[in-house]
Amino acid sequence: MQQFILKSLAVAFIATSMSVAARGERLVLLHTNDTHSQIDPLDNGKGGVFRRKVLIDSVRAAEPNVMLVDAGDAVQGTLFFNLYGGETEHKMMNLLGYDLAILGNHDFDNGVDALAKNIEADSATWITTNYDLKGSVLDRFFQPYYIKKVGDKKVGFIGVNLDPKGMIAEGNYDGVKYLDAIKAANATAWHLKHNERADAVVAVTHIGYEPIPGPGDVDLARQSEDIDLIIGGHSHTLINPADTGSKYRSKVVNAIGDTVVVAQVGKSGQYLGESVIDFDKGKIDYRVIPVDSRLDSRINPAWGEMLKPYRQGVDSLMNVKIGSTPVALKNDEAPLLNLVSDFVKSRGDGISDKTVDLAIVNKGGIRRSLPKGSVTEGMIMMMMPFNNSVLVMDIKGSDLKEAIDIMGIRGGDGVSREVNATMGSDGRCTSIMIGGKPIDPERTYRLATIDYLANGGDYMEPLTRGKVISRSDSVLYDDLIDWFRITNKGKKVKIDSTQRMHH
Repeated sequence: MQQFILKSLAVAFIATSMSVAARGERLVLLHTNDTHSQIDPLDNGKGGVFRRKVLIDSVRAAEPNVMLVDAGDAVQGTLFFNLYGGETEHKMMNLLGYDLAILGNHDFDNGVDALAKNIEADSATWITTNYDLKGSVLDRFFQPYYIKKVGDKKVGFIGVNLDPKGMIAEGNYDGVKYLDAIKAANATAWHLKHNERADAVVAVTHIGYEPIPGPGDVDLARQSEDIDLIIGGHSHTLINPADTGSKYRSKVVNAIGDTVVVAQVGKSGQYLGESVIDFDKGKIDYRVIPVDSRLDSRINPAWGEMLKPYRQGVDSLMNVKIGSTPVALKNDEAPLLNLVSDFVKSRGDGISDKTVDLAIVNKGGIRRSLPKGSVTEGMIMMMMPFNNSVLVMDIKGSDLKEAIDIMGIRGGDGVSREVNATMGSDGRCTSIMIGGKPIDPERTYRLATIDYLANGGDYMEPLTRGKVISRSDSVLYDDLIDWFRITNKGKKVKIDSTQRMHH
């Protein structure tokens, strides 16, 4: 940042006071991350792709130099993706006029061939700095960095992606070779600053703010020398400089004592990020802009015509009632985690030749909440959108404990009613009770879970040491829909609010 500031101050010293000229020496970056197929507003009334377009168009009308950037995971999370595989979301990205984009892990959910088909029609430039795509079907769509000229200034962009191993299902990222994120980012940022003579370098990332395991955006900022701004994604973190009480910092000191601005705007398109690189003043300003109903009167009805071919399929599933809930259930809280975990346990019992000891699920696999009242088929498909199936395995107690510790380190996941786990200050469990008894490292337990976790997804490598006994021949969301409709006979579900993994 120091080099950027010194060069900019030199320009400012000799500049005139003409406001038009000064305004031209800035680049406005509008950015999103983890919009997750949220075309329509959420249940809470926030978000909506057409509201976002109103904001973007208004900034473009007021500013001469604007770029629209996405930091990954524009897909997966609503029925638009379940039914149409990303086609809708990519059409909306073209409607909004994205200039630059990087991949998120969920962009790979249907495999590289499907991803290539979606990207082929995109108007945005796609970059990745630390994925080696040589020989992959994706290779022709990507470049390692991008340079934007603003008058006589240059801004270099790099794309930093997470390690697919342990996060993306095996077989879905064929041909993608991961390069160390920090090394690749720093080497390319140095090249942009010193060889390409960029005045600023922006890292667009999908590695998370401070993930466990890392590295994340904070690590990247601390270990960098030539990166001025990080536009991040993956962890769904809302970094809002206006929120003075937030634990998420928007400014991080780098390896040479300069300041790196770190930005990320939550998930589902509820906010639009605006980062302004002002060359004359030698600074970067970042803010978040709410996307809400105040923008509705400015939506062009013609935009909705593009959605008509997709709307019927989505609406038909959202209107099929299969049951109800007595209270609202949030996707990252105990009541819904317990409901899903207990269901996986019962489904495991149904496909096992003996009673299952316990079940575990990852809360990251539960993508939406359920409202109080009617539950529809579409809601369940959106809640559990992945093509995961329940399976049963035998696993040694020591490996099971290691897996539950991983769940604790990330704040606790879903466990069935047979489990009571106490987490220590570092997240690792100081006590794990299964069926009222302490976990026995030498015993073999029968575990029900989903195939994604059993294959080591979400960093659950210990589960790969288990022996798979049986698996469901149907997708989890179909199993859960059948349970609501048939086994539960459309009644209100019973709620258990017990914190089964707790401090």
